[in-house]
Amino acid sequence: MTTITVARKGREVAIAADSQSTFGDTRLTSTYDARFNKIFQLDDSFIGISGSAAHDLVFQSALAKLKNRDLSSRSAIFDTFRKLHPKLKEDFFLKPDEDDSDPYESSQMTVLIANPAGIFAVYSMREVYEYNRFWAIGSGRDYALGAMYAAWDRLDTPAAIAQLGVEAGCEFDINTAAPLTLYSTTLRD
Repeated sequence: MTTITVARKGREVAIAADSQSTFGDTRLTSTYDARFNKIFQLDDSFIGISGSAAHDLVFQSALAKLKNRDLSSRSAIFDTFRKLHPKLKEDFFLKPDEDDSDPYESSQMTVLIANPAGIFAVYSMREVYEYNRFWAIGSGRDYALGAMYAAWDRLDTPAAIAQLGVEAGCEFDINTAAPLTLYSTTLRD
């Protein structure tokens, strides 16, 4: 469980995340977790993952090894995740089943991406969305979205907006806790 946010305003984009991991009724806070940062950088992209804690190393390893990965547009991200899915199953033993009525196999994770091309989310069946303002994933997403919506006109930077979203998650979601991590980049021309 987590709260991860992205925001885009002007030529800047930002991504922020909390630092707590949860295993059933057990919380693992940054005090005990030597690797609490939920955002990693790959090339010019900052990426955060929501879902099982197992996704962190699996996803980073699989994506780093993927030839011809491209996170520069909605269609390029879709193609990258389409190529990544069989590798997750074959090399990392992903169990792709969720609901019997699902039209496609699941990758079992939700991902937020912030990079010079914009802000994007990828959902479990490789649906890719591009956002103009902000978005959030994880168990604290509803609190984060409400806070970012309410503050959109009052805050000038996407970093401040993304940070506020995670702070709202930390305040109200039992599966989200500070400290938070925050990264920013500039959009390409």
